[in-house]
Amino acid sequence: MVAMRWDCPSFALVFAVSFILSIAEVCNGGRTSSFVRNDQLSHDMPLDSDVFRVPPGYNAPQQVHITQGDRMGKAVIVSWVTPDEPGSNSVRYWAENSKFNNTAQAIVLTYNYFNYTSGYIHHCTIKDLEFDTKYYYEVGIGKSSRRFWFVTPPAVGPDVPYTFGLIGDLGQTHDSNSTVTHYELNPSKGQTLLFVGDLSYADAYPFHDNMRWDTWGRFIERNAAYQPWIWTAGNHEIDFVPEIGEDIPFKPYVHRYHVPFKASGSTSPFWYSIKRASAYIIVLSSYSAYGKYTPQFKWLEKEFPKVNRTETPWLIVLMHCPFYSSYVHHYMEGESMRVMYEPWFVEYKVDVVFSGHVHAYERSERISNIAYNVVNGLCTPIKDPSAPLYITIGDGGNLEGLVTEMTEPQPSYSAYREASFGHGMLEIKNRTDAYFGWHRNQDGYAVEADSLWLKNRYWSVSESEELSVASI
Repeated sequence: MVAMRWDCPSFALVFAVSFILSIAEVCNGGRTSSFVRNDQLSHDMPLDSDVFRVPPGYNAPQQVHITQGDRMGKAVIVSWVTPDEPGSNSVRYWAENSKFNNTAQAIVLTYNYFNYTSGYIHHCTIKDLEFDTKYYYEVGIGKSSRRFWFVTPPAVGPDVPYTFGLIGDLGQTHDSNSTVTHYELNPSKGQTLLFVGDLSYADAYPFHDNMRWDTWGRFIERNAAYQPWIWTAGNHEIDFVPEIGEDIPFKPYVHRYHVPFKASGSTSPFWYSIKRASAYIIVLSSYSAYGKYTPQFKWLEKEFPKVNRTETPWLIVLMHCPFYSSYVHHYMEGESMRVMYEPWFVEYKVDVVFSGHVHAYERSERISNIAYNVVNGLCTPIKDPSAPLYITIGDGGNLEGLVTEMTEPQPSYSAYREASFGHGMLEIKNRTDAYFGWHRNQDGYAVEADSLWLKNRYWSVSESEELSVASI
């Protein structure tokens, strides 16, 4: 009988090589992560949680949030709600280190939804701000007034660095809170948040309980009052329930979340565009008519030729329902819109398309399916260097939980997918290079579960493909 002897140095070497190979395997594209954090339904935070706290004082402003208020980034829309009476409709604001105060006037709205009556919703557009400047602003009266601040973006230009956060399908659960906290503590420090739809999930409660719009507004105030959130409408914003007398779609959303759609020639708040730093951002509506000759189609047809890539080299599209997704839930729901709009995405070399809807994370290869015409059989997406990168980031943490069931085998267009909650960060460096990282909620604040260096489609389309630097 021969005794087996372990050679410790040899064993250590084999183990080290095996470990390196395993990491290398996970870092390759076209991988499905086995790292599933939680496949159970998420639980709402209790209504007496600190994140839902009503600010002290009679009729104190609450649910304060801001968004971009014009085309170029020199205006801000400040929105807030007073619960008891209209109160003051003024915003007082001033630049840091300035002795001069300015005042802008708000409009005041209310609405009814089934058995709910809203508070007094204020929207104030502050115009003619200086670029790259910190401003303070106050809303409310006397002891109930509240002070916040924001920083305007740098002037629009091709090599202006800027960092965007990405969140979708947020809701108001414990996981939602983890997502916002993780984003706030990310060392990359997002300057503006791109929100890809599905906000409060009020429609998930009996009779679309609109009090849940109020709790959600107070929940996000801690971030949305200090940096712009760029809004995209999702399916949970539709709130169309004719059986209870609510036959006006999107009623709570359009009353509460104003956007500068008229500045880009849009006729609807559901599709619009803005410029911010070196990015041109187009917001589309998956749940409005988008077929040929519809208002959204005609607007987008005119919008793409307006993009000047020497001024804003990064072209980003936000929508709720993804064109490409390899998860079973919501599979191919965006197909008809893809058929309509994907040829434009390729022609105008959109850099990246961010979507939500699917409650998980997925990053695609640069692919297109524009050759497919129903009868020719060319129905498999192919690699296309002029095509966008598609990123699904509907993993904010809502009460419906994660989507864990995936189509198998993993299609070739899917570079990385994982069913975990998290957020994204897009760091634009200059006209040619940007860096995207996806962060799981439970990881360290600087940890990226997936990341990628992006090459600009307009300036670098002939260069080599992007480098995936981490999928761990």
